[in-house]
Amino acid sequence: MSTTFFDDLPSIRFEGTDSENDLAYRWYDKDRLVMGKRMEDHLRFAVCMWHTFCWPGSDVFGAGTFDRPWHAGANDAAAARTKREAALAFVEKLDLPFYCFHDVDVMADAETIGDFRASFAEAVDHLEELQGQHGRRLLWGTANLFSHPRYMAGGATNPDPEVYAWAASQVRDCLEATHRLGGQNYVLWGGREGYETILNTEIGTEMDNFGRFLNLVVDHKHRIGFDGAILIEPKPHEPTKHQYDFDTQSVYAFLKRYGLEDEVKVNIEANHATLAGHAFEHELAMARTLGILGSVDANRGDPQNGWDTDQFPNSVEEWTLAMLEWLRAGGFTTGGFNFDAKVRRQSIDPQDLMLGHIGGVDTIARGLLNAEKLLSDGKLEAFREERYAGWQDDLGQMIHAPDTSLADIADHAVKADLAPQRKSGRQEWCENIVNRV
Repeated sequence: MSTTFFDDLPSIRFEGTDSENDLAYRWYDKDRLVMGKRMEDHLRFAVCMWHTFCWPGSDVFGAGTFDRPWHAGANDAAAARTKREAALAFVEKLDLPFYCFHDVDVMADAETIGDFRASFAEAVDHLEELQGQHGRRLLWGTANLFSHPRYMAGGATNPDPEVYAWAASQVRDCLEATHRLGGQNYVLWGGREGYETILNTEIGTEMDNFGRFLNLVVDHKHRIGFDGAILIEPKPHEPTKHQYDFDTQSVYAFLKRYGLEDEVKVNIEANHATLAGHAFEHELAMARTLGILGSVDANRGDPQNGWDTDQFPNSVEEWTLAMLEWLRAGGFTTGGFNFDAKVRRQSIDPQDLMLGHIGGVDTIARGLLNAEKLLSDGKLEAFREERYAGWQDDLGQMIHAPDTSLADIADHAVKADLAPQRKSGRQEWCENIVNRV
């Protein structure tokens, strides 16, 4: 098999906003300082294996449309090796620092648990070699506990403990591989950790099993000395009717119940936020407020489609609002922006893969620069501070004092004969401030 799939494509570099070159960055200048930090170090971009290299361009109504050499025939050891080589070469061509994978993305197909472990071990050996060759790093690894038929009823929430045990084997090996490869995080996406019908589901048992599983993962992280973050990726539904990791707020409640709020953070996906009925920036703000912002899957949905279309981000306005919340949170520590996005089925050329990533990179970079302007200007931040200033005054302090009762607050209102004056929230002014950048 050929391993030169992207040889005819150039290496991508920053050329500025006046460039007419489609294969160049206009806004992503990796060495530009933004609020005292290099843009590359702020954004920590990663290319994903699954959509970019594993998906053949199929959908429920049609076969794959892509002509990738590693899709020709079975996913055997040779095909998997070719795919890994093409992937790391592609990340280097984009001049992005990270990649990420599910275990099954990088290995040959295997059915028995012994063959599965051997195939994955071979892939990890090769990835370690390729990382050194191409100078790329692993943002995060994860085990696929949803694609194989054994996981039709979930992995950690499966009614069959044998499936649960197989899932534990995958996660153990993938967590250890992530640690060995220098991965910054480990992600658990509960793609089928939920239910199709309540008629055959014992929710309490499933949630307790899921909580036990996550505690075991955290314990193993500490046993092997992995310093990265453990992340959960919220999603409300699809493929299941209901998933237990519905959104960031639901995940936090789950973590609190099982004593994991100081051990686990969230990997937020833009398209999953909209499927939950939220704006992307809402999920970022919620994670910031709860102290669990870990990493981000950078993509978008289609407002006319009610499913997870995983398109490359292209809305500068959306990403300006998102990056404003992200900067307020202090940015990433171990996380990054991973392109959990795929080109459309009709975008069949190798160049299309590159164009999708270039557009996504520039959209986010421009959103970052806009957010920097908004924070530097200070008008929005000053108005927000003024709007809540009363909570720093005597009444606000009294309300939060440990020995204050509900009756104390009520008595104060009566004694002071309070007559609160309404104040404008100035939503339109806030929106105009954003639009001006």
